[in-house]
Amino acid sequence: MPDREAGDGRESASQRRTLEQRIRARRELRLFTRRLGILLTALVALIVAGSVAFSLAEHTSVAYGFFWTLDTITTLGSVKEPRDTAGRAVVVCLELFGIGTLFYGLATVAEFFVSGQLSGLLEERRTQRMIDSYSDHFIICGFGRVGRQVVRDLREAGARFVAIDHNPEHREEAQLLGVRYIESYAADDEVLLRAGIERARALIACVDSDAENIFIALTARELRSDILIIARASAEDAEKKLLRAGADRVISPYKTSGSEMARVALHPQVGGAVQVADYRLEEIDVSPGCEGVGKTIDQVRGESVIVALRRTDGRLEPQPAPHAVINAGDQVVAIGTPAALERLEAVFQPVPVPST
Repeated sequence: MPDREAGDGRESASQRRTLEQRIRARRELRLFTRRLGILLTALVALIVAGSVAFSLAEHTSVAYGFFWTLDTITTLGSVKEPRDTAGRAVVVCLELFGIGTLFYGLATVAEFFVSGQLSGLLEERRTQRMIDSYSDHFIICGFGRVGRQVVRDLREAGARFVAIDHNPEHREEAQLLGVRYIESYAADDEVLLRAGIERARALIACVDSDAENIFIALTARELRSDILIIARASAEDAEKKLLRAGADRVISPYKTSGSEMARVALHPQVGGAVQVADYRLEEIDVSPGCEGVGKTIDQVRGESVIVALRRTDGRLEPQPAPHAVINAGDQVVAIGTPAALERLEAVFQPVPVPST
């Protein structure tokens, strides 16, 4: 309980930081927009006032006063100087106010560039355009350790994917890996729509929080009834809730790893194993002196199916004949139910050495 409470506290603190950063970014954007509006208004007012002032002081048309004003503000100096004192006074005022306005505008734009808001907006729009072109892709909700492993495996398979995570600390790593990344909460309808859930092949909910994974599954299933949803569950009671929320498959890393360690401890002769629905694919080492040495495949397989036999010299015999003899040091590749494979593992169980 204390660990869970501490984890919830860290998560809530991270969420608060993310929310504060978003609010600050939006506030800066609104401030920039307001300052830019003030700048444009001041510039238009200055040009209008200068045009009228030049036309009155120099007894000329407003159009000529407009060109005179632009020439003065931009300090080009291509128009001749005014003939009287009133015109020179207008020039001085325009130079003071015009140059000041231009410097204010440059400072505003430079501040916006330096703060990174413009580059962030451009990057976000570029990422969104790329996501909008995706179809039959995968949506990965959560970019923690499990999410990053999912990204690596999908990339090796040549699949397209989009990652969603609200933690700003994960953005830099995602950018280094070239991952299309949306920094937001995956349980939000708008965020999933931005990720292209209407065109996606599957959604993988692998956030550290079971509650958030449940909300993600609920939201995704509501938005699209036929999408494949694979969810991660940390606690046993969360598996049923995720299935009720709309998940098609629920993976429990802790349960799976614990079962795998127990299986290896009980049957050390078993190598790699892959779970496929209700069946398992296993590599079983043939221990010297075990019951299966010298017997044929047909004699030992039982209800399991031996799909390959790797000899001691490294040769692989796919789909070996039923009369093929199994020797010590060989490796049997078999598929079957857990119960059938347990009986097969017992056949190749190492013979205990009697104590002296």
